[in-house]
Amino acid sequence: MKFIRNFLLFIGVILPMMASAHGPTRQKVTLTAEIAAPPAEVWAVIGNFQDMSWHPAVHSSTGSGDNAIDATRILTLGADGGPTISEVLYKFSDEKMSYSYRITDVAVEVLPVTNYSSHLTVKPLEGGGSLVEWRGAFYRGYPNNDPPDELNDEAAIAAVTGVYQAGLDALVARFASN
Repeated sequence: MKFIRNFLLFIGVILPMMASAHGPTRQKVTLTAEIAAPPAEVWAVIGNFQDMSWHPAVHSSTGSGDNAIDATRILTLGADGGPTISEVLYKFSDEKMSYSYRITDVAVEVLPVTNYSSHLTVKPLEGGGSLVEWRGAFYRGYPNNDPPDELNDEAAIAAVTGVYQAGLDALVARFASN
């Protein structure tokens, strides 16, 4: 009888506490843009992992390894001396016009995410032009329960969406003027 009582106590008290302590869930964002240029022309602009000058938030990028696996880059945002994001390339294909990378270091005040990885690809559109797809997966900037508003899931999704949208909008504008 004592065993049953203890078991019921465990079920009734401990399990609900464990369920509420699960922590954050992985978030995903995927954005696309149709570009009025052939895929090879778009890839020529965005296909070099070391050069992210096409993105309006990036002041400069430095790195090593070109487009080889484990190549690194440091993006300086805004202006000289601005905040930085360090990234590493873990997949690259010129043939498929795609690459994948992950952030190795960023302050959550700059981008409110942790364990961020991303994939950028260019695909041909039927009838001409290109489709650029930028997708990422990440956790919010605050790993524990009850995050502050600026580090919660919504803030992380909004920030990544903003980064992707700004970059894609810049590409659309760049090729619209050609």
